Parts: sequence; structure tokens; C-alpha cells
Amino acid sequence: MDFSFWPSTAQPWADLLRGCQWAEAHGWHGVWVPDHFMTNVPVGVDPDGEQGRQELSPWLEAWTTQAALAALVPRVRIGAMVSGNLYRHPAVVANMAGTIDEISGGRFVVGLGAGWQENEHARYGIELTPPAVRSDQLEEACRIVRGLLDDRRTSFSGTHYELDGAPCEPSGGDRRIPLLVGGKGERRTLRTVARHADEWNVWATPDEVEPKRRVIERWCEEVGRDPGEIRITISAMTRFCDSSRQRDQVLARLGNHGGLVGSSAAEIRAAAGAYADAGVDELVIADFNLPLDRREEVLGRLQEDVLEEFRAE
Repeated sequence: MDFSFWPSTAQPWADLLRGCQWAEAHGWHGVWVPDHFMTNVPVGVDPDGEQGRQELSPWLEAWTTQAALAALVPRVRIGAMVSGNLYRHPAVVANMAGTIDEISGGRFVVGLGAGWQENEHARYGIELTPPAVRSDQLEEACRIVRGLLDDRRTSFSGTHYELDGAPCEPSGGDRRIPLLVGGKGERRTLRTVARHADEWNVWATPDEVEPKRRVIERWCEEVGRDPGEIRITISAMTRFCDSSRQRDQVLARLGNHGGLVGSSAAEIRAAAGAYADAGVDELVIADFNLPLDRREEVLGRLQEDVLEEFRAE
């Protein structure tokens, strides 16, 4: 099982870069960035009120951040976990992906999801379509991105997008740039994973991974695809707790997000082992809950006490 680093983009660039360079230097598999523009607050709040002011916190834009990391952080895979489809036309996404892949020397992964954060769409005037429509848009976007990155010209006439002999260069050359799809909806999103994705990502407990994987396998059977071709990645927060009571409180807050949480290294190793037993190929460790002044210390302890036991050969 591989492990990768997922820094929040709501931190100064120097701190984000430092964390990614630390992960690369310590043998981590990849670095991922979230695709958001502001803190998630309810739609309709007063922009001058306390919650409205939370939206003004600095957020680094995901795609320009990925390009910078491609140039400055060697060896590791780089991608978005995941990019909101409604924010950018999929043809633009494919062209950005080809460019970043070239900058990185062939280390880029395109991460796509349907999108969900209401206040971002409302503030910028980007329509947040109903879930079923969003799922259709994601399906079409995956077909477009895959076509543009794989073929010299792509024409597409769908319900939501149209392309007419569109090129995309650079596009990875002989290398297939991987497409990762994030989400857990069984009727639509996991069908899109089976049809188009090289990788799948979700927040999930170990107990949830196996039934979701079986759904992907059923969709793969329907489309005539080997499910073993799809890499399973799981996002996780980590926390070394001072007591079993604190551990239970943290796990209750995380809910079905799961994570690597325990009051001892043995407990956290058991949590990591449960993900490995569920067939997870890559754990993506977020720093969202870690203090920046101790982040590398905590990640180093996690690596030494827990993750080294599960590192892929």
C-alpha cells in the first residue's frame, strides 16, 4: 500500500511547498491538492458577518498550484483530490492536464469529481446543477478528457458539452495520463468510475470500502472491464490521541470519513491494516487537522510507527 500527502490549500504557499517537499524527500508516493476557493459556509450568509468573513481566508487555486508543484517537487505523482467539474470546461481541464504532465515529466494524474460546495458556486455565479444532472455532466466530462488526452482530435456531441475536432497537445505522448474519479454514489458515480477511471478515490471507513468495491466490480462486469485495472485510493486524516476517550470523540466527529486514529501506534497500525485488508492501494493523508508547526513531526511519527509496515514494495 502506498501513502501520499494531501495538504490543505488554505495555507501559505511556502508552508504547502515545504510539506510536499518533505513528503517527497521521505519517500511518499504522491502529493494531492484540494480544489476549493473558500471555506464551506451556508449559502445566503451575510458576507460581512462572521461566517461571511471566513470565506475571505486565503485559498490557493488548485490547478496553478499543481503546475508549481510539478516544477518544484520531483519524483512523486501530482494531482487534484478532486477537481470540481463545474468550475472549468473539461476541454480546458484536458489541456491544462497535458501541460502539467509535461512540466512534471509524466507524473500527473487528472482528478475529477462532480462538485458539491454550494457557497463557491453561488458566490461565483456557477450553476450547481441537481445531483443527477451533475452526475451526467461528470460522465460526459470524463469522456471528453479521456478522448482529448488519448486521441489526436476529439469530436463530441452530448447533452452538456460539444467539441468539434478538438486537439489537445501536449497530451502525454505515448503515456496514458491517469484519470481519477472521486465520489461514492453507487448508481452514477461508481458507474462512471468503471467506464472511464484508472483510479477511484473516496473518504471511507475500511468497512465501507469493500461493498463499494463490489459495486464497482458489478459495473465493470456490465461494461466488460477488469476491475483490477482500477486503483483504489482512500483519503484519511490521522490523529495520535492522548486517551481512548479522545480517540472515540475524534472518530465520532469523522463519522463515515474514517481515518487513522488511535490512542497508541498499535491502534493506528490496526486501522491502516484494515484499509490494506480492504484492498486499498493508496492512503492519502490530509494535513487539514495538523498544526503547521508540528506537521512534519506528526507525519514522521506516522511514517515510522505505522506506515512503513504497509509500504508497497
